[in-house]
Amino acid sequence: MKRIGLIGLGRMGYNLALNMLDHEVAVYAYDKVINDEVKKNKQIKLLSSLKKLVDELPKPRIIWLMVPAGEITDNVINELAQYLDKEDILIDGGNSNYNDTLRRYHDLKNKNINLIDCGTSGGTEGARHGASLMVGGEEKIVKSIEWLFKDLATKDGYAYMGKPGSGHFVKMVHNGIEYGMMQAIGEGFELLEKSDFELDYQEVSKVWAHGSIIQGLLMDTAYSAFKKDETLKNIIGRVDDSGEGQWMVEAALKYKAAIPVISNSLFARYKSRDEERFSEKIVAAMRFEFGQHKVYKR
Repeated sequence: MKRIGLIGLGRMGYNLALNMLDHEVAVYAYDKVINDEVKKNKQIKLLSSLKKLVDELPKPRIIWLMVPAGEITDNVINELAQYLDKEDILIDGGNSNYNDTLRRYHDLKNKNINLIDCGTSGGTEGARHGASLMVGGEEKIVKSIEWLFKDLATKDGYAYMGKPGSGHFVKMVHNGIEYGMMQAIGEGFELLEKSDFELDYQEVSKVWAHGSIIQGLLMDTAYSAFKKDETLKNIIGRVDDSGEGQWMVEAALKYKAAIPVISNSLFARYKSRDEERFSEKIVAAMRFEFGQHKVYKR
């Protein structure tokens, strides 16, 4: 049985672990904080330190990181680098800034350690039953463990994007598009809410989610949210951003690409922290439905 190291057992990480187990991959895992549900799953081998995790894995080791982007990812990689050997493979499956990924790739390459960047989409359900994976890195390294990405992805949901950094760059753009699409849905419902018609938003979203041009996962999540709360009266229309929208605007300025819809959707999230609007309620509800992102309630 193939053996994989997994660091990070939050919502996405734990569901990826279950997905791996479904594909007969032995999961050796570490996290600083482990909830009771994870502890009860005896199929996952839990280790008490990064060093012990590394020692349990056969060479060349394959270790998947599913931790928050930024300083935490840097800290984990820096510690791991002390224990890893030449040709070991690290996969960063989080939402890292592609510029950070390029820096980490070169730092690890100098130590003959391989880094693959894997943009991971599909929310918790995707992580559990088949994700969308955008993978960047040295082609020969990616191809050597391509079986793993194919196992974890939904049908046609995996592709090799290209050189190091490309996976996280494509995921950044994906998330920027997501910002724009959710904002458009939210604004559409705001117009419905302000109109003279007495509309049932659950019925509207149900129809739009079945057979319309704008059907899809995001409309499904809007429908799911309205089934639970027909006017979203218990949700405050404050929408956080996790960084990708800002990174995408910065990249657009660098490459002189015009992205007004995505830029404005980011600015709308900033504005949501000052003034409540119905559209922000929609976006907040959708983010909770597909990814269990934090939602502010009364």
